[in-house]
Amino acid sequence: MTAPTTTRAPGAAPRTPAPASAPTRWQRLRRSEAFAFYLFLTPWLVGLVGLTLGPMLFSLYAGFTRWDGVNSPEWIGFDNFRVMFGSDPDFWPSFGRTFFYAGARVALGVALALALAVILNTRLPGRTFFRTVFFLPTIVTGVPMFVVWAWMFDPDLGILNYLLSQVGIEGPAWLGDTTWAMPALILMSLTATGGTMIIFLAGLQGVPLELREAAVVDGAGWWHRFRAVTVPMISPVILFNVLMGLIASLQVFAEPFVMTQGGPERSTYVFGMYLFNEAFWYSNVGYASALAWVQFLVIVVLTFLVLRFARRRVHYLGS
Repeated sequence: MTAPTTTRAPGAAPRTPAPASAPTRWQRLRRSEAFAFYLFLTPWLVGLVGLTLGPMLFSLYAGFTRWDGVNSPEWIGFDNFRVMFGSDPDFWPSFGRTFFYAGARVALGVALALALAVILNTRLPGRTFFRTVFFLPTIVTGVPMFVVWAWMFDPDLGILNYLLSQVGIEGPAWLGDTTWAMPALILMSLTATGGTMIIFLAGLQGVPLELREAAVVDGAGWWHRFRAVTVPMISPVILFNVLMGLIASLQVFAEPFVMTQGGPERSTYVFGMYLFNEAFWYSNVGYASALAWVQFLVIVVLTFLVLRFARRRVHYLGS
């Protein structure tokens, strides 16, 4: 059985395949946009792989080794974690101090920021000025701020004890007292609530006016309106600020490192300082890598628990 053949009229030109259509202007534009997208994305990808994921994976490997940061790592398996959870005298106490600091800082910081935002969201004379004043400490952060606060906490020359003496109160030694050193660090951290306050202000200004007016018509007082209308409407903002504050507080390092060096009597020796000293003071880089991954996992677990707890307590518009 033979395949059918096609015939053409005598004298007709032979058929040629149709040429591929040239790309349209829209297609060329899409290709140029795609090229620009990947071009501008490349530095971020290089930074993500080379400066974040790469070091993280290497630190995970180093956590299972004995390594001083100079010589070749020696694989020791889970020995670092056995020492950490079993016989290290600084592991659990440093974690306890860190949790105490984080809990107090987040609770007081979020409450203070929300209170300031509620006050400055009203038609208060000069509210723009006060918003700026409360936000300024978040701009001047780091070592200069810590040095200034260390001077303010000085028991003899500091302004805090001077102000207390004017009302007949003898101020404590603050950073030199095991009882007051950690509360002093927490008190200092509250001055950086301006950023949290601005986020709360944005959330408060997004609360629908109709809901407040309906509550007023129903006879609800200020506190009832705040508790039943405002708080549920800004609950996603509260959750965000709590999570960000918790993550930052659990990684606290610079404040005690600059102001107290972990003292007095290790009352401010938090987990961040413990990790730093193991890596850069005692050259136990492998052990410090294991500590870093424990800290990372603790933050991940706590974040998951907070999100799980807030699942039915956070209200989103349209849900």
